[in-house]
Amino acid sequence: MTPVLPFIKKQILAEQFVDSPEHFQVYTERQLDKIEALSQLSKDQLFEMKVVASVLPFRVNKYVIDHLINWRDIPNDPIFQLVFPQKGMLSQDDFEQMTTVLRSSNDRSAVLEKANEIRQRLNPHPAEQQSLNVPYEDEEPIEGIQHKYRETVLFFPSQGQVCHSFCSFCFRWAQFIGDKNLRFSNKEAQKLHSYLSKHKNISDLLITGGDPMVMKTDHMVSYLEPLLKPELDHVQTIRIGTKSLSFWPQRYVNDVDSDQLLALLERMVRAGKHIAIMAHFNHWREMSTPIVHEAIRRLRESGVVIRTQSPLLNHINNDPDVWAFMWREQVRQGLVPYYMFVERDTGARRYFEVPLARAWQVYREALKRVSGLGRTVRGPSMSTGPGKIEIQGVTVINGEKVFVLRFLQARNPDWAQRPFFAQFDPQATWLDQLKPAFGDEKFFFQAEYDAMQKKQISPRVY
Repeated sequence: MTPVLPFIKKQILAEQFVDSPEHFQVYTERQLDKIEALSQLSKDQLFEMKVVASVLPFRVNKYVIDHLINWRDIPNDPIFQLVFPQKGMLSQDDFEQMTTVLRSSNDRSAVLEKANEIRQRLNPHPAEQQSLNVPYEDEEPIEGIQHKYRETVLFFPSQGQVCHSFCSFCFRWAQFIGDKNLRFSNKEAQKLHSYLSKHKNISDLLITGGDPMVMKTDHMVSYLEPLLKPELDHVQTIRIGTKSLSFWPQRYVNDVDSDQLLALLERMVRAGKHIAIMAHFNHWREMSTPIVHEAIRRLRESGVVIRTQSPLLNHINNDPDVWAFMWREQVRQGLVPYYMFVERDTGARRYFEVPLARAWQVYREALKRVSGLGRTVRGPSMSTGPGKIEIQGVTVINGEKVFVLRFLQARNPDWAQRPFFAQFDPQATWLDQLKPAFGDEKFFFQAEYDAMQKKQISPRVY
C-alpha cells in the first residue's frame, strides 16, 4: 500500500518547532540498556546486540527512536535495521569469538583486542582510501583530504568525525571506532585552502565525515567563507555530505545556530557558489515527519540544492516499490534523486549486500514507476578502486549473457563513459567477483590501474 505523507503548512510548522524544541539525546553501546523501547526484547536479543556493537560502531538518538521506528514491527522495521546492531552483521565465527570474550571477561582491553582483530577482517578502508586517494605535499601526506577524481576533493574536518546516529551499513564505520590509524580528519582549514589554491583543475569540494553537519556553524564558516576569495574561484561547487535531514532535521530548524547556518549557506549561494546538500535517505520513512519537511523547506529557501543518495540494502530498501515512492516523494519536495549505490565491500556488507543482478532489477523496476524528473538518479553504482562503475543492464551478445558496465567517474578521466562487459554471474555482488566477457583476460582499465597501485599514482597526473 502506498504510504501517505502529510502536507504541513509552513507557518504552522515554524510556530510548533520554535515553541517546543526537542532535546538531542544520544545512546551508544554502553547505554543500550537505557533505551526504554528495547525492553520488549529478550535478554538473548539484547546480548546479541551488545556482541555486534562491540565490533561495529553503534550510536542512535532519541529523535530516531521516537519518530522513525515502528516498534510494533521490530526487528523487521527498516529504520530499526538501519541503526540497531543485528546478529547477522558478523560472520558466525566472528560472532562466536566475540561472544566468548564478552562472557568470560570484564576486561575492556581484552574485548578491544578481539574487536580490532575482527575489524581488520572487515576491510576497514575499501577502494585504496588510505593509499591512492591521499594527496602529498613535499613528500608528506595531507591528512584529512582525499583526491581520487581530478575535479573533486573530499575533505574530512576533524569537528565532523561523528554523526547524529550511525548507519549500521556505513562504509565509513572505521572513522568511529577510536583508532586514529583508521581515521581521516583535518582540523586545519589553511591546509585545505592551500591545497585547493594550488590545483586549478578542482571544481568541486565535498565536505564529508562522519557528518559535517554535527559541527557548530562557526567551524563551518572557517571552512566555507575563505572559498569566496578570488584565488579559489575555480572551486565552483561545494557539496556537503550529510545524514542530518534523516537523523536530526532540527539542525536546520531550531538548533541554537540553525539560523546562522542557513544564513551562511545563503551567503555562499548569493556569492555565486553552488551549494549541494548530499542528503542520505535510505527509506521514505525518514522523510515522513513534519520537522524534516520544515528543514527541507528552510534549506531550499536558502538557495541550496538538495541531492539524494543511498545504497541498495537488504533488510532496508531491497524493494522497487520503496525506491519508486521515495524518489517520487523527493521530487515532490523539490529534491533531486542522484545516486543508487551498491553496498560497499566493507563492514557489515555480508548482511546488507544483494547480487548485482538484483540491484539492477530493483533500479530498473523502480525507475519505470517515476516520471522523467525522478530519472535523474544514476545507478546501481559501485564505488570501486578504479572508480564509480554503473551497471547499465544485462543482455545477450553473440550468445553470451553479460553485464553491461561503464565508468561514471574514474581515476583516469579517459575511462569515463566507456562501456565494457563482464560475464553474467547471478551471485556476484562486487567488481572483484566479475570476469571479463568474450574471453578477454582483463578489463580494459586493469593494466593501468595495476600500475597506479604499484606506483601510487594520484589523479592529478591527468
